Amino acid sequence: MKLHINRKHEVGKRNPMIYGHFMEHFHRQIYGGIYDPGNPLSDETGLRVDVLEAMQRIKVPVLRWPGGCFVSSYHWKDAVGKNRKPLFDKAWRTEDPNTFGTDEYIEMCKKIGCEPYICTNAGTGTAEEMSDWVEYCNLESDGQYAKWRISNGYDAPHKVKYWSIGNENYGFWEIGAKSSDEWGRLVRESAKMIKHVDPETELTAAALTDLDWNINLLKNSGQFLDWISIHEYWDSIQQNNDYADYDAVMAYTNLTEHSIQKVRGLLMAMGLDKKIKIAFDEWNLRGWYHPNVHTIRQGIGKEEYLYPRDENDNNTKYTMADAVFTACFLNALNRNCDIVGMANFAPIVNTRGCIYTYEDGIVLRGTYHVFNLYVNYMGDIVLNAWCEDMEKMSVYNKAGDREETDVLDIAATVFSNREGFAIAVVNKSDAEEKRLSLELEASGDVQFHYISGDSTEAYNDMGHDGVALEHTYLGAYKPGMSVALKPHMAGVIQIGC
Repeated sequence: MKLHINRKHEVGKRNPMIYGHFMEHFHRQIYGGIYDPGNPLSDETGLRVDVLEAMQRIKVPVLRWPGGCFVSSYHWKDAVGKNRKPLFDKAWRTEDPNTFGTDEYIEMCKKIGCEPYICTNAGTGTAEEMSDWVEYCNLESDGQYAKWRISNGYDAPHKVKYWSIGNENYGFWEIGAKSSDEWGRLVRESAKMIKHVDPETELTAAALTDLDWNINLLKNSGQFLDWISIHEYWDSIQQNNDYADYDAVMAYTNLTEHSIQKVRGLLMAMGLDKKIKIAFDEWNLRGWYHPNVHTIRQGIGKEEYLYPRDENDNNTKYTMADAVFTACFLNALNRNCDIVGMANFAPIVNTRGCIYTYEDGIVLRGTYHVFNLYVNYMGDIVLNAWCEDMEKMSVYNKAGDREETDVLDIAATVFSNREGFAIAVVNKSDAEEKRLSLELEASGDVQFHYISGDSTEAYNDMGHDGVALEHTYLGAYKPGMSVALKPHMAGVIQIGC
C-alpha cells in the first residue's frame, strides 16, 4: 500500500481541544479517583498528585465537568463555601457529599494547566441558576455571587470560557428530559441570560443526530451558540457488560465519522457551519456499566444497581481493541478538524477512563498511551492524504454479520511552528503485519513512535504491563521508503521533525 499526501491541500488547523477529557461524579471518578483526601499520594487539597502528573503528561487541554447525567439534578450552590449540603444524586442514586465543587474543580484545572468546561443543570435547573453560576465564576465583584466567591477566598474571577447548557436532555433516561420544542426555548433563554452576564463565554447545548431536535435547537438558539454538543458510545454495554470482541470493535471503526457528517450536513444546510463547531464532548468505545438505573425497572438493593459498577475497574477488559479504536477515532477527529473543535474522552479517570487509580498508585491503560502518542507526536495542520491500493479486511460485527473495513486508518499532519511530517497510522489486522510505502516529497530522519501488544487482548494492570509506547529510528527518508506495521497497532511516523 502506498501513501500519498497533498502538502498544498490543508484540511485545517487542529484545535488542541479535540484531545480533551471529561469527569463526572460517577463511581470512583471524583471521590477515590482524582480527589482522595488523606491518601499519602494526595496534596494538601486532596488531589492525587500522581493523577495530576499523568494528566499533565498528555497535556489535557480542556476538562468537562461535573456531568454527564449527574448534572441534571445538581445544584452548584450547595457545593461552594463552608456550609456544604450533601446531595442525593437522583441520576446515579448515591449520596454525594458535595465536598468537591466548583472551586475545587477550578483549582484542579489550574494544576493540570487545562481550560475548565462546565456543564450546567438543564434538567431540574433553571436559566437563572445557570447564569448565577456564570456570575460566581466570571464577574469581578458585581452581584451577590461574585461577592460570595470573593468571600470564599477567590478575589480574582475564575474566568470560565466554555459552558454547556445541559447534558443529553433529549433522552428518556435524563432527569428533566425535554421535548425538542421545550429544549429550543430553554436553551434560548438560558443562553440569553448567560451572555448578559458574560458576553465572552462560548456556549454549547446538548444535541444528537436527530433532525427535529437540532432544527428546533438551532432555529431558536443558533444566534447564541458557538458549539453544538454530540455524544457517542459505540459498544452500548451499560446494562449487560457484554464486551464486543476485537473483530466487532474493528467493525465499529466503520462508524467513527457518521455522526460528525450528519451534524456537519445540517449545519451547512442552515448556513451555520462557519459559526458553530461540533463539540464531541462525550465519547468512548464502550458505554459505562451501570445496570438497573436507566431502565423502567429500577434495581431495588444496592447489589442490583450500585455494586456492579465495580466491574468497570476490571483492567483486563481494556485491551488493544480499545487502543486501536481510540486511535481510529482520533484520526477521524483530525480529518474533520474544520468542523470539530473539541472532543472529550469520557471519562479520564476510572470507570472506562485511560487512568485507573488504586490506593498505592495508578495504572495507565492502553488508551492513555494513545493520547500520549497523538498529543506529543502529531502535528497541528491536517493534510489531505490517501492510500493507493488500500487493502480490505473482513470482520464480523456484534450482530454476527460480516463487514469489510479498510485495514489501515491514516491521518497526516505537518507542524505550524517547525518542519516535518507526522503521520498517524493504525493497522487494524489482528494477526498480519502490513507494509506502507511512503510516497512523499520529504527529507530528514524517520522516527516511528507506536503502541502495540503481544496480542489483541494485551492490557495493563497493577504489576502487569502489556501495552506500552515504543520508539524506533528508521533511518534517513528515501522516496518509496517502506514501513512495517505490526498487527493491532497504532503509531505516528515522523519525518524530518
